[in-house]
Amino acid sequence: MKSSPFKLFTAAAFACMVAVMPSCSDKEGCMDPNAANFDPDATNDNGSCSYDAAVVTGELTADQTWTNDRIWVISGRVIVPNGITLTIEAGTIVKAETGQEANASALIVSRGGVINAVGTADAPIIFTSILDNIQLGEKVGTNLTRTENEKWGGVAILGHAPISAQAGDVESNLEGIPAGTGVGLYGGSNAADNSGILKYVSIRHGGISIGEGNELNGLTLGGVGSGTVIENIEIYATLDDGIECFGGTVNISNALVYYQGDDGLDLDQNYSGTIENFIVIHGDGIATDKGLEVDGTEGSTHTTGRFTLSNGLVKSEGQDGAATDFKDKAQGTIENVTFDYSAKGGSVNKVRAKYDATTCAPGTDSFTRLMADLLVFTNIKSIGTCPIDVYTSSTACTAEEAADQVLAETKYNTNGTGSTVSTSIFSWTAASARGQL
Repeated sequence: MKSSPFKLFTAAAFACMVAVMPSCSDKEGCMDPNAANFDPDATNDNGSCSYDAAVVTGELTADQTWTNDRIWVISGRVIVPNGITLTIEAGTIVKAETGQEANASALIVSRGGVINAVGTADAPIIFTSILDNIQLGEKVGTNLTRTENEKWGGVAILGHAPISAQAGDVESNLEGIPAGTGVGLYGGSNAADNSGILKYVSIRHGGISIGEGNELNGLTLGGVGSGTVIENIEIYATLDDGIECFGGTVNISNALVYYQGDDGLDLDQNYSGTIENFIVIHGDGIATDKGLEVDGTEGSTHTTGRFTLSNGLVKSEGQDGAATDFKDKAQGTIENVTFDYSAKGGSVNKVRAKYDATTCAPGTDSFTRLMADLLVFTNIKSIGTCPIDVYTSSTACTAEEAADQVLAETKYNTNGTGSTVSTSIFSWTAASARGQL
């Protein structure tokens, strides 16, 4: 019997539908066996995979990538040694376990190691404490404040660029890291040394004091070379310095230090790079020392390099801390900088002078560098009273100090237009997310 065209069409359509429809046995779920919610029966991955925290400790033995699909936990010192590269994806959150002194958690990139931590404004890389309740996809937690620091160590990068260490040494060992291990060595002769990239990185609630004058900072850079890229950095609530540079030639741009316990920017061992577009803001409750603290040459090596601090705002929101301290033989240029210490009724930009205790003959210090135009202040604006202040520890040479104060004032102009740096470039930070800028 001949089939009707309608019946033939229906059969063909049914066959086609069967061919394109999913099988009844298809199941959506997480198909990654490394995920915490892996479903062995799933045949269609629906993007639901979630991952347990990954704990890292000790020295890396191969290149690693820390991904943004889980929390990474630093337990104790994590070392990126010579020849190893650590890559950290945009949006990754790294939390560090608590611990004091030798047990402090920290990330240390040793000489020859490389860190490539490239975040974005929308997906910054965040280093914080294990106590911080921030979760994946968030920019800030809710339980730690701007005065809560010393919860872990910090991030340190070490390189082969020149430093000016004591006794003419061309290398030194980073404070806070036990000597003799080789892990903390920094310094050398390669000014263009490349330790990697830090972009859109926020370091929070760190800083550890191991002893008097022996601390880990928010971000420590020892002998880091100009081949290294550091830009768009936030240091938030740190016990010691925000960023400390021990020598080196690395350039830093777009840096925010918010509520540091010691100094905002601390330059030592004749750091000779440029830091531009920076803001240091501090307030009461954490025993802040200075907004800027700068030392120059310590020994006979790397004596000609000079730093540049350009387009910056240094500000106090309370009564703690002072503006600057240019200490031992500082040499460099401070240009287009605004100091705002009106909240505490003013502060001083201290320039150290040195005199022989018996004869009051002058010695070489930051004051002599100022008079030789090796320490230069250009286009400085002071809100509140922030004059230059020649300071000496000698109590026997007051007449010489007073005379040098008059000379110093001819080199320092507080009536400039100051900085044009805007807080808008830090809209991605914890300080901005909490309405503190």
